[in-house]
Amino acid sequence: MAPPPFALLELVMGSMVTQAIHVAARLDIAGVLGAGPLGSEEIARRVEADPGAVDRLLRLLASHQIFEAREDGLYQLTPMADALRADHPMTMRDIALLMGHPTHWEDWGRLLYSVTTGEPGMPKYRGMGAFEYLVHDAEYGEVFMKGMGNMSDTETEPVLAAYDFSGFGTVVDFCGGRGGLLAGILRQAPAARGILSDPRVEGNGASDHLAAQGVADRCTTHAGGLFDPVVRGGDAYVLKHIVHDWPEEQALQILRNVREALAPGGKLLLIEMVLPEDANAPHSGKLVDLWLMLLVGGRERTASQYADLLGRAGFRLERVVQTASAVSVVEAVPV
Repeated sequence: MAPPPFALLELVMGSMVTQAIHVAARLDIAGVLGAGPLGSEEIARRVEADPGAVDRLLRLLASHQIFEAREDGLYQLTPMADALRADHPMTMRDIALLMGHPTHWEDWGRLLYSVTTGEPGMPKYRGMGAFEYLVHDAEYGEVFMKGMGNMSDTETEPVLAAYDFSGFGTVVDFCGGRGGLLAGILRQAPAARGILSDPRVEGNGASDHLAAQGVADRCTTHAGGLFDPVVRGGDAYVLKHIVHDWPEEQALQILRNVREALAPGGKLLLIEMVLPEDANAPHSGKLVDLWLMLLVGGRERTASQYADLLGRAGFRLERVVQTASAVSVVEAVPV
């Protein structure tokens, strides 16, 4: 174990490692090495960069087990470097592109404002909220959405492994994007039907995606907004990373709207990063919690905080089902 000051120093300098990973992802060095080991000069030629600088970049990343420097002077992929390939089944390239993006760094540079005021900083320093800015800055909006999709995709299989959806007749994926999670649910539960409700559903490729997943014949789509009346007809309503995006009053409004639509005997399933009650316990959701605070004024919650929020929206928390990923399934019933 490193002495505490040196352990702290390593954490403080972690942002530099993030930027190095970002640059390797931007240059697609992992993709270049996908066919086999290469020297830094050949890598640099293929990615149109400086050979000496590429060697220094890879030397740093190799010390973190991202790429490996061989005794013959060539660099090769490691399991972590392999995950930076765009065609890897669990690629992390899109999230690496987001985490090192200049706009993302600028957002985190305003964290002091949010901590001292308790308010999201984006409306103050960009003149608009986060959701509006992602539309305004189309280039960053695309990077952001791909990065978020990257993270979300890693959670689908753990959720399906931890929670049994087969007892539901109709599952509504509320604001479910293209329906990646819903497609997985319907494959797990072959007798179930699905409703994909999302304001962008008519133009985001959802129909093609559901067809490609082989579940289009058991699924309908609904172009409903987040604060519009919720589509009826489901006995399970799934909200994945929805509630955490909003301040308390808007989160309550979303939950109450779902409560109005939920059939008797139905269930609400929130898929969120449920924080441990012990403030000292590590959890990646604590970092996301700060990110939500500075961007949109949302938050991650503990199980007891979810019980309180759900109670005020007309639900009772039944259980929290942990998964192998950072998210849990928060199961609630109407009261």
